[in-house]
Amino acid sequence: MRLFSRSLVAAATVLEAQAAWGDNAALCLRDGYHRDLFADALWCLRLIPETQLTDPPGERLQKALAAAGLGSRRAIEEWIRAGRIRVNGEVAQLGARVAAGDRVTIDDRPVAWESAAASGVTAVLGYHKPLGEVTTRHDPQGRPTVFERLPAPPAGRWIVVGRLDVNTSGLLLFTNDGALAHRLMHPSSEVEREYLVRVRAQPTPETLAELRRGVQLEDGWARFDRIEPVNASDGHAWFRVVLHEGRNREVRRLWSAVGHEVSRLTRLRYGPVTLPEDLRAGQARLLPAALVSKLLAPASPV
Repeated sequence: MRLFSRSLVAAATVLEAQAAWGDNAALCLRDGYHRDLFADALWCLRLIPETQLTDPPGERLQKALAAAGLGSRRAIEEWIRAGRIRVNGEVAQLGARVAAGDRVTIDDRPVAWESAAASGVTAVLGYHKPLGEVTTRHDPQGRPTVFERLPAPPAGRWIVVGRLDVNTSGLLLFTNDGALAHRLMHPSSEVEREYLVRVRAQPTPETLAELRRGVQLEDGWARFDRIEPVNASDGHAWFRVVLHEGRNREVRRLWSAVGHEVSRLTRLRYGPVTLPEDLRAGQARLLPAALVSKLLAPASPV
Protein backbone atom coordinates (compact mmCIF):
# COMPACT_ATOMS: atom_id res chain seq x y z
CA MET A 1 0.00 0.00 0.00
CA ARG A 2 2.84 2.40 0.82
CA LEU A 3 4.47 1.76 -2.57
CA PHE A 4 1.11 2.35 -4.25
CA SER A 5 0.73 5.69 -2.39
CA ARG A 6 4.24 6.75 -3.34
CA SER A 7 3.48 5.78 -6.93
CA LEU A 8 0.41 7.99 -6.88
CA VAL A 9 2.59 10.89 -5.67
CA ALA A 10 5.02 10.22 -8.51
CA ALA A 11 2.12 10.04 -10.94
CA ALA A 12 0.81 13.39 -9.72
CA THR A 13 4.26 14.88 -10.15
CA VAL A 14 4.38 13.59 -13.72
CA LEU A 15 1.01 15.18 -14.42
CA GLU A 16 2.10 18.51 -12.91
CA ALA A 17 5.25 18.50 -15.01
CA GLN A 18 3.27 17.72 -18.15
CA ALA A 19 0.85 20.55 -17.41
CA ALA A 20 3.60 23.06 -16.73
CA TRP A 21 6.35 22.16 -19.19
CA GLY A 22 5.14 19.43 -21.52
CA ASP A 23 5.98 15.78 -22.00
CA ASN A 24 9.75 16.26 -22.26
CA ALA A 25 9.99 17.75 -18.77
CA ALA A 26 7.83 14.98 -17.33
CA LEU A 27 10.09 12.34 -18.81
CA CYS A 28 13.09 14.02 -17.21
CA LEU A 29 11.57 13.24 -13.78
CA ARG A 30 12.75 9.65 -14.26
CA ASP A 31 16.08 10.74 -12.84
CA GLY A 32 14.39 11.81 -9.61
CA TYR A 33 12.69 8.47 -8.92
CA HIS A 34 13.74 4.86 -8.62
CA ARG A 35 13.18 3.17 -11.97
CA ASP A 36 10.65 0.72 -10.48
CA LEU A 37 8.79 3.52 -8.74
CA PHE A 38 8.60 5.52 -11.96
CA ALA A 39 7.24 2.45 -13.74
CA ASP A 40 4.61 2.13 -11.00
CA ALA A 41 3.77 5.83 -11.48
CA LEU A 42 3.12 5.26 -15.16
CA TRP A 43 1.02 2.24 -14.23
CA CYS A 44 -1.06 4.45 -11.94
CA LEU A 45 -1.57 6.90 -14.77
CA ARG A 46 -3.08 4.09 -16.82
CA LEU A 47 -5.73 3.65 -14.11
CA ILE A 48 -6.94 7.22 -14.71
CA PRO A 49 -9.46 7.66 -17.54
CA GLU A 50 -7.87 9.19 -20.60
CA THR A 51 -10.35 12.06 -20.55
CA GLN A 52 -8.91 13.16 -17.19
CA LEU A 53 -5.39 13.31 -18.60
CA THR A 54 -6.19 15.76 -21.38
CA ASP A 55 -5.73 19.47 -20.77
CA PRO A 56 -8.86 21.30 -19.62
CA PRO A 57 -10.13 24.11 -21.87
CA GLY A 58 -8.43 27.46 -21.87
CA GLU A 59 -4.83 28.60 -21.52
CA ARG A 60 -2.51 28.53 -18.53
CA LEU A 61 -2.91 31.76 -16.60
CA GLN A 62 0.75 32.76 -16.54
CA LYS A 63 1.11 32.07 -20.26
CA ALA A 64 -1.99 34.12 -21.12
CA LEU A 65 -0.91 37.10 -19.01
CA ALA A 66 2.63 36.99 -20.38
CA ALA A 67 1.30 36.89 -23.94
CA ALA A 68 -0.72 40.00 -23.14
CA GLY A 69 2.50 41.80 -22.16
CA LEU A 70 1.68 42.06 -18.45
CA GLY A 71 4.95 40.53 -17.29
CA SER A 72 7.26 37.56 -17.70
CA ARG A 73 5.95 34.08 -16.91
CA ARG A 74 8.31 33.84 -13.95
CA ALA A 75 7.13 37.16 -12.51
CA ILE A 76 3.48 36.24 -13.02
CA GLU A 77 4.01 32.90 -11.26
CA GLU A 78 5.36 34.84 -8.26
CA TRP A 79 2.27 37.08 -8.33
CA ILE A 80 0.09 33.96 -8.32
CA ARG A 81 1.97 32.52 -5.34
CA ALA A 82 1.56 35.84 -3.53
CA GLY A 83 -2.20 35.78 -4.08
CA ARG A 84 -2.22 38.96 -6.13
CA ILE A 85 -4.20 37.51 -9.07
CA ARG A 86 -7.89 36.58 -9.11
CA VAL A 87 -9.88 34.84 -11.81
CA ASN A 88 -13.61 35.49 -11.73
CA GLY A 89 -13.26 36.73 -8.16
CA GLU A 90 -11.36 33.70 -6.86
CA VAL A 91 -7.70 33.80 -5.81
CA ALA A 92 -5.76 32.04 -8.57
CA GLN A 93 -3.53 29.05 -7.91
CA LEU A 94 -0.59 27.78 -9.95
CA GLY A 95 -2.02 25.63 -12.73
CA ALA A 96 -5.12 27.81 -13.13
CA ARG A 97 -6.38 28.26 -16.68
CA VAL A 98 -8.39 31.04 -18.29
CA ALA A 99 -10.74 31.00 -21.25
CA ALA A 100 -12.47 33.69 -23.28
CA GLY A 101 -14.75 35.77 -21.09
CA ASP A 102 -12.95 35.10 -17.80
CA ARG A 103 -12.38 38.18 -15.64
CA VAL A 104 -8.81 38.55 -14.40
CA THR A 105 -7.62 41.10 -11.85
CA ILE A 106 -4.14 41.90 -10.54
CA ASP A 107 -4.12 43.63 -7.16
CA ASP A 108 -7.91 44.02 -7.60
CA ARG A 109 -7.49 45.92 -10.88
CA PRO A 110 -9.08 44.41 -14.02
CA VAL A 111 -6.62 43.61 -16.82
CA ALA A 112 -7.19 43.05 -20.54
CA TRP A 113 -5.55 39.64 -20.78
CA GLU A 114 -7.08 38.27 -24.00
CA SER A 115 -4.00 38.52 -26.16
CA ALA A 116 -3.36 39.07 -29.83
CA ALA A 117 -2.47 35.40 -30.10
CA ALA A 118 -5.94 34.48 -28.81
CA SER A 119 -7.61 36.86 -31.24
CA GLY A 120 -5.51 35.64 -34.17
CA VAL A 121 -4.44 39.19 -35.04
CA THR A 122 -0.82 40.20 -34.53
CA ALA A 123 0.09 43.76 -35.40
CA VAL A 124 3.39 45.64 -35.22
CA LEU A 125 3.52 49.41 -35.28
CA GLY A 126 6.50 51.60 -36.13
CA TYR A 127 6.57 54.97 -34.37
CA HIS A 128 8.94 57.89 -34.96
CA LYS A 129 9.58 59.02 -31.39
CA PRO A 130 10.36 62.72 -31.08
CA LEU A 131 12.59 64.23 -28.42
CA GLY A 132 10.87 64.97 -25.12
CA GLU A 133 8.54 61.97 -24.96
CA VAL A 134 9.01 59.29 -22.31
CA THR A 135 8.63 55.56 -22.97
CA THR A 136 5.93 54.81 -20.42
CA ARG A 137 2.14 54.74 -20.26
CA HIS A 138 1.85 57.25 -17.42
CA ASP A 139 4.48 59.74 -16.33
CA PRO A 140 4.28 61.06 -12.74
CA GLN A 141 5.93 64.29 -13.90
CA GLY A 142 3.22 64.86 -16.50
CA ARG A 143 5.53 64.70 -19.51
CA PRO A 144 4.13 63.52 -22.86
CA THR A 145 4.41 59.76 -23.42
CA VAL A 146 4.94 57.67 -26.53
CA PHE A 147 1.50 56.06 -26.11
CA GLU A 148 -0.50 59.27 -26.47
CA ARG A 149 -0.41 59.50 -30.28
CA LEU A 150 -0.77 55.82 -31.16
CA PRO A 151 -3.78 54.50 -33.09
CA ALA A 152 -5.89 51.80 -31.47
CA PRO A 153 -4.53 48.25 -32.01
CA PRO A 154 -6.68 45.77 -33.96
CA ALA A 155 -6.84 43.59 -30.82
CA GLY A 156 -5.46 43.68 -27.27
CA ARG A 157 -3.22 46.60 -26.35
CA TRP A 158 0.06 48.05 -27.56
CA ILE A 159 3.22 46.75 -25.86
CA VAL A 160 6.41 48.72 -26.41
CA VAL A 161 9.43 46.79 -27.69
CA GLY A 162 12.41 48.17 -25.77
CA ARG A 163 12.78 51.78 -24.73
CA LEU A 164 14.27 55.07 -25.85
CA ASP A 165 15.19 57.68 -23.26
CA VAL A 166 13.58 61.10 -23.25
CA ASN A 167 16.51 62.68 -25.13
CA THR A 168 16.65 60.01 -27.86
CA SER A 169 14.51 60.07 -31.00
CA GLY A 170 13.85 57.59 -33.78
CA LEU A 171 12.27 54.20 -34.40
CA LEU A 172 10.24 52.62 -31.62
CA LEU A 173 8.27 49.41 -32.22
CA PHE A 174 4.98 48.40 -30.62
CA THR A 175 3.08 45.13 -30.89
CA ASN A 176 -0.06 43.60 -29.43
CA ASP A 177 1.68 40.22 -29.11
CA GLY A 178 3.40 39.88 -25.74
CA ALA A 179 5.37 36.78 -26.71
CA LEU A 180 6.76 38.55 -29.78
CA ALA A 181 7.69 41.63 -27.74
CA HIS A 182 9.49 39.46 -25.20
CA ARG A 183 11.46 37.59 -27.88
CA LEU A 184 12.51 40.77 -29.68
CA MET A 185 13.77 42.29 -26.43
CA HIS A 186 15.41 39.22 -24.92
CA PRO A 187 19.24 39.33 -25.01
CA SER A 188 19.41 35.78 -26.40
CA SER A 189 17.73 36.97 -29.62
CA GLU A 190 20.65 39.37 -30.28
CA VAL A 191 18.48 41.71 -32.34
CA GLU A 192 20.57 44.43 -34.00
CA ARG A 193 19.90 48.08 -33.16
CA GLU A 194 21.36 50.78 -35.39
CA TYR A 195 21.75 54.42 -34.34
CA LEU A 196 22.89 57.70 -35.80
CA VAL A 197 24.95 59.40 -33.11
CA ARG A 198 26.64 62.79 -32.82
CA VAL A 199 29.47 63.09 -30.30
CA ARG A 200 31.44 66.06 -29.10
CA ALA A 201 35.01 66.32 -30.44
CA GLN A 202 36.63 63.99 -32.96
CA PRO A 203 37.45 60.48 -31.67
CA THR A 204 40.84 59.09 -32.60
CA PRO A 205 41.23 55.83 -34.54
CA GLU A 206 42.49 54.25 -31.31
CA THR A 207 39.27 55.28 -29.52
CA LEU A 208 37.12 53.77 -32.25
CA ALA A 209 39.13 50.56 -32.12
CA GLU A 210 38.59 50.42 -28.35
CA LEU A 211 34.83 50.77 -28.80
CA ARG A 212 34.87 47.88 -31.28
CA ARG A 213 36.92 45.69 -28.92
CA GLY A 214 34.76 46.55 -25.93
CA VAL A 215 34.90 48.53 -22.70
CA GLN A 216 33.85 47.76 -19.15
CA LEU A 217 30.61 49.46 -18.02
CA GLU A 218 28.93 49.38 -14.63
CA ASP A 219 26.76 46.44 -15.68
CA GLY A 220 29.34 44.47 -17.64
CA TRP A 221 31.34 44.35 -20.85
CA ALA A 222 29.92 46.14 -23.90
CA ARG A 223 30.99 47.06 -27.41
CA PHE A 224 29.77 48.23 -30.80
CA ASP A 225 29.53 45.57 -33.50
CA ARG A 226 30.10 48.22 -36.18
CA ILE A 227 31.06 51.91 -36.25
CA GLU A 228 30.87 53.85 -39.52
CA PRO A 229 31.95 57.51 -39.77
CA VAL A 230 29.32 59.70 -41.42
CA ASN A 231 30.42 63.32 -41.08
CA ALA A 232 32.53 65.66 -38.99
CA SER A 233 32.71 69.36 -38.14
CA ASP A 234 34.93 71.48 -35.95
CA GLY A 235 33.27 70.43 -32.69
CA HIS A 236 31.33 67.26 -33.50
CA ALA A 237 31.53 63.93 -35.29
CA TRP A 238 28.69 61.79 -36.66
CA PHE A 239 28.69 57.98 -36.71
CA ARG A 240 26.39 55.09 -37.48
CA VAL A 241 26.75 52.48 -34.74
CA VAL A 242 25.30 48.98 -34.45
CA LEU A 243 24.99 46.77 -31.37
CA HIS A 244 22.95 43.64 -30.66
CA GLU A 245 21.58 44.35 -27.20
CA GLY A 246 19.54 47.07 -25.54
CA ARG A 247 20.84 47.83 -22.07
CA ASN A 248 19.78 51.10 -20.47
CA ARG A 249 21.42 54.10 -22.22
CA GLU A 250 24.10 51.75 -23.54
CA VAL A 251 25.10 53.85 -26.57
CA ARG A 252 25.57 56.96 -24.45
CA ARG A 253 27.48 55.08 -21.75
CA LEU A 254 29.83 53.46 -24.26
CA TRP A 255 30.84 56.82 -25.70
CA SER A 256 31.10 58.36 -22.25
CA ALA A 257 33.44 55.55 -21.16
CA VAL A 258 35.97 56.66 -23.79
CA GLY A 259 35.60 60.38 -23.01
CA HIS A 260 33.03 61.55 -25.58
CA GLU A 261 29.64 63.01 -24.75
CA VAL A 262 26.70 62.13 -27.00
CA SER A 263 24.93 65.32 -28.07
CA ARG A 264 22.33 63.74 -30.38
CA LEU A 265 21.05 60.18 -30.77
CA THR A 266 18.51 58.68 -33.18
CA ARG A 267 17.58 55.03 -33.63
CA LEU A 268 17.45 54.15 -37.33
CA ARG A 269 16.75 50.42 -37.25
CA TYR A 270 15.52 47.63 -35.00
CA GLY A 271 16.25 44.19 -36.48
CA PRO A 272 14.91 44.16 -40.05
CA VAL A 273 12.69 47.22 -39.46
CA THR A 274 14.12 50.55 -40.68
CA LEU A 275 12.78 54.00 -39.84
CA PRO A 276 10.97 55.16 -43.02
CA GLU A 277 12.35 58.40 -44.44
CA ASP A 278 8.83 59.77 -44.92
CA LEU A 279 7.65 58.98 -41.37
CA ARG A 280 7.81 62.28 -39.53
CA ALA A 281 8.44 62.63 -35.79
CA GLY A 282 5.26 61.87 -33.86
CA GLN A 283 3.78 59.70 -36.63
CA ALA A 284 3.09 55.96 -36.51
CA ARG A 285 2.56 53.35 -39.22
CA LEU A 286 1.55 49.68 -39.19
CA LEU A 287 4.19 47.34 -40.59
CA PRO A 288 3.25 45.40 -43.74
CA ALA A 289 2.18 41.78 -43.28
CA ALA A 290 5.37 40.43 -44.92
CA LEU A 291 7.57 42.23 -42.38
CA VAL A 292 5.39 41.14 -39.46
CA SER A 293 5.68 37.54 -40.69
CA LYS A 294 9.46 37.91 -40.75
CA LEU A 295 9.46 39.10 -37.14
CA LEU A 296 7.17 36.25 -36.10
CA ALA A 297 9.28 33.52 -37.70
CA PRO A 298 11.23 31.93 -34.77
CA ALA A 299 14.24 30.96 -36.88
CA SER A 300 14.49 34.21 -38.81
CA PRO A 301 17.51 36.44 -38.10
CA VAL A 302 16.20 39.65 -36.58
